[in-house]
Amino acid sequence: MILSLSSTDIQLPSPRPHGLAKYRDLTEMARGGNGVLYAAYDQIVGRTVVLKMLLPEHRLDRGFRRRLLREARVTAQLEHPGTVPVHEIGEDEEYGIYYAMKRISGENFFSVLRQLGKGDEKVAAAFPLHRRIEIVRDTCQTLVFAHAAGVIHRDVKPENIWVGNFGEVTLLDWGSAKVWGAPTLDDGRYAVTPTPHNESSHAPPSESASMSKVKHEEHTYELPTLTPANLLIGTPTYMSPEQIANRDIDERSDVFSVGVCLYEAMAVAEPFRGKDRNETFENICMRQPTPPSERSPNQHIPKEADRIVFKAIAKQTASRYQTMRELIADLDELLLIVRQEETE
Repeated sequence: MILSLSSTDIQLPSPRPHGLAKYRDLTEMARGGNGVLYAAYDQIVGRTVVLKMLLPEHRLDRGFRRRLLREARVTAQLEHPGTVPVHEIGEDEEYGIYYAMKRISGENFFSVLRQLGKGDEKVAAAFPLHRRIEIVRDTCQTLVFAHAAGVIHRDVKPENIWVGNFGEVTLLDWGSAKVWGAPTLDDGRYAVTPTPHNESSHAPPSESASMSKVKHEEHTYELPTLTPANLLIGTPTYMSPEQIANRDIDERSDVFSVGVCLYEAMAVAEPFRGKDRNETFENICMRQPTPPSERSPNQHIPKEADRIVFKAIAKQTASRYQTMRELIADLDELLLIVRQEETE
């Protein structure tokens, strides 16, 4: 957006509106099972923002209210270039809990990978192998910051990675995050609920947000054989074995999910997807996928990438990278190799 004096010299409205009243021209961007996103114009500051609030049927539900409030606060407190700035958190008598955040431009990383899978030459030129690895690396940097703040994302996947028009990479949807020292909201009525892909988490504050559906499922699943009466949090194809078993998790669970994203970013193929949820979980917990360099030889993936991916997605946490910083160090070395091969 290009600024002009006509937009910056407008007088403040009188009387000055507060809360949701200061936003006008609300336009629905996306809607899911729990919430809805609106683009809106802030009359006080003079900018377009994105408002997230609950659907009418959930606005009085304590569990949904607490989760949205936690999502807003976690996002607001993680002040980093790789997160979306939160401008305001509030409550409206009619619309309930809401928060306002920056409207970002760009495209969903999964959309990029989907277009690559369809053979889009323009996208392939804009996102060569080294750029796709860089996007995963930038996501790792955001997670380094989050982990240092005691926050585990728990739902890292390409749909939650936004690639900006100017090269910026943003990690979205902290509504499933685990915050060390905070009361758990994950059991019973406070568990994460199913979220379709056209909801706010995957169509973030974007100037060019596409509402097209994606293939990946995102549900809260009950697994009676593993975790009786408990609900699991995460997206099945990216969940770590310890998430599936409903065990305590730490930053190494995010390392696993990033490893799955790295595989997919390089090979443009999913490593663990089965014919159904249970087979997907079995693949994650019991089977080793085909190395990405062999899965997609046309992508010219170095063998070193196989080693990095398999260390990140090791079944046992002790065999993985213990921190995101360790993974970043190896990704930096891999990028040197990839860039050199791409210029030869």
